[in-house]
Amino acid sequence: LLCIQVKELEKRASGQAFELILGPRSKEAAPEFPLSPPKKKDLSLEEIQKKLEAAEERRKSHEAEVLKQLAEKREHEKEVLQKAIEENNNFSKMAEEKLTHKMEANKENRE
Repeated sequence: LLCIQVKELEKRASGQAFELILGPRSKEAAPEFPLSPPKKKDLSLEEIQKKLEAAEERRKSHEAEVLKQLAEKREHEKEVLQKAIEENNNFSKMAEEKLTHKMEANKENRE
């Protein structure tokens, strides 16, 4: 067993501090943890095959998810580009209409 001593250091209104002094272990005490790691059971060929198949499924699933996200990203990029082209065309039409209207107004003012 382990011998423990508690030595009080400071006592304040905000809390207290103390020191734990651990004595040497007695020889009768058994170790609290096993000295050797637990033995792993031998995996059968069938279990190994199942694990490999599960890993392959996870890999395929992850790959499909990545491809799906990439397709969604490309679709979004197409939509953004299409919207930008559309807005540019609308701006050009509006500018052309304004210019035509101004030219007509100037022509009428001259007459």
